[in-house]
Amino acid sequence: MSIELHHLRGFLALAEERHFTRAAQRMGVSQPTLSRNIRRLEELVGRRLLERSTRQVALTAAGVTLYDQLCDLIPRLEAALHPGPEGESFRVGFAWGFPTGWPQEVIATFEAETGIPVKVHRRDAKLAGVDQGEADVAILRGRIQVPPGMESVTLLQERRIVAVSTRSELAEREEIRWQDIAAHSLVLNEVSGTTDLTQWPEDRRPNVSAVCRNFDEWLEAVAANKGVGVVPEFVGRQHIHSFVSFLTVPDGPPVPLSLVYLKNGGHPLTPRFVAMAQTATSALEAASSESTDHEN
Repeated sequence: MSIELHHLRGFLALAEERHFTRAAQRMGVSQPTLSRNIRRLEELVGRRLLERSTRQVALTAAGVTLYDQLCDLIPRLEAALHPGPEGESFRVGFAWGFPTGWPQEVIATFEAETGIPVKVHRRDAKLAGVDQGEADVAILRGRIQVPPGMESVTLLQERRIVAVSTRSELAEREEIRWQDIAAHSLVLNEVSGTTDLTQWPEDRRPNVSAVCRNFDEWLEAVAANKGVGVVPEFVGRQHIHSFVSFLTVPDGPPVPLSLVYLKNGGHPLTPRFVAMAQTATSALEAASSESTDHEN
């Protein structure tokens, strides 16, 4: 049998309207199309479901039985195929420093178009929990070793800055060259940070004075003047600590900002969220390039 859902919906509409034209309008199809669908349904079930006359449509006994059953089954089937948003969410993980601007716009658009709420949560781990099933997609910075079965899409390249204590001799400066950082002790966030020693030549690497496991520990170590730290530029714009100043690094390697997610078997709306994020960040970079061109 090849009974399809539109056959059953059409029958329900006709049984309730008792008029082919009104039922066709309700279904958004032409009257001949509805008539063909009803005839096909009767052929497939092997019973006459309607008594037709020039003035009215009436249900046969078989039609009444089918109508009573479909009134219960069709709403349940619709609910199973199109579940409401209650209890479901799309989870966005991050390790630290959630971006501002484009993610909020993407989340608002995603929720409006899908009806699915987005939940953002922080996890101090390399992949922010997306590899443990705790997030559907993760927003991550830095060079990422993506495990098998996962996908990574780079959205932006952010510039680096150097964080220093206001008690440091460097606090009076406005910028520092990348190689000159090697002359100073470095505070590293080894779990979710974006900087490691391999980004300097092997024969000229900074001395590591403190190793931290999350951003907050790293920030307090820098504020305590235990060393300097290297972070993406957005951190400086947030002015996050009264005892920390920031220096620009004109020749520093950029920090990639990426989305990481399961290649297969993840949330069915992940590709949609990723596409929205790519569109939003592409527009952001285009606007930034245009602004730079005008300045030059």
